[in-house]
This record gives sequence, structure tokens and C-alpha cells, in this order.
Amino acid sequence: MEKLERELMLLSRHQVLARRERDPERLERSAYLLLSRIETQGPMSIGQLAEAFGLDTSTVNRQTAALLRCGLAERVADPDGGMARKLRITVEGGRRLAGDREVNQSCLARVVADWSPEEVRELEDVLVRLNRSAEALEGRFWPRTEEDDTRAACHPPVPQESTPRAT
Repeated sequence: MEKLERELMLLSRHQVLARRERDPERLERSAYLLLSRIETQGPMSIGQLAEAFGLDTSTVNRQTAALLRCGLAERVADPDGGMARKLRITVEGGRRLAGDREVNQSCLARVVADWSPEEVRELEDVLVRLNRSAEALEGRFWPRTEEDDTRAACHPPVPQESTPRAT
């Protein structure tokens, strides 16, 4: 566990993976996460977002107020007929989210440029498994596409062969 903890800590410090490169068009981390969740799941209320992220509703209220002020999200009636109003991504919010995602993917592509496609898929699969394990412990799951689910099921981790120890 020591090596895993250290490598995850080191991974988080690399500037090449940074979300914002001092570009005012780049989204704040909280905006990126909220918009990504709404994009994946569809319109959500503040209560649903708070539950999804395990945050206090006052925190999510402040974060979503910033999205509304910047025109990245808008309030809409609950499509399912519920009482609470929900937040939906605006065209501008979708454009900014797509732009950030493109920059993030470009940075990652530079990092793994000398990796084989198989090595990239292995890393993706292990990260999906790590995230799902953390989500299971928290009881909060991030919605994934069918493709993500199918690929994770088709590529179980390969057990490492143990090397015999000299006695």
C-alpha cells in the first residue's frame, strides 16, 4: 500500500495533467465535475448533486450558483414532474466542458505517447476498477457508458505469476 499511496500522490502533482493551464476559459475543478455529472446523468437537483458527490447542499448550492452566473447551467422544471427544479447544461456549458475535456485528453495523450494501445487499455481498466472499488465503499457510483461496463467485464485483471523464492 505504501507504493500505491506514493504513486497516486506523485501522479496528482504533475503539471502536465493539470486541469487549468492559466487559461481563463478553463473550468474550475468543481465546475468540471458538476457539469460532467449532469452531462452523464441528465438534469439534476442540488439535492441529487449533493448526494452524488457526498457534499453538503450549501456547498453544492454555492458551486451551482457560480455555474448559473457564468451561463454554464440553467434551471429547468423536473422532466419527471417532481417539485424540485433541476440544473441542465447550457450550450455554452457544453462547449466549455468539451473544450476542457479535449485539453485533458491531449495532455494525457502526450504522457502515454510511447505506450502501446494495449498498455493504455490496461491502465484504463485498472483505473475503472480502482474507481469502482472506491465508489462501492462510499456507496456513490458514477454513471458509466455501456461500453465502459462491457470492456471492464471483458478484461478482468490478469493475475501476476509468483516467482518461487529460494530456500
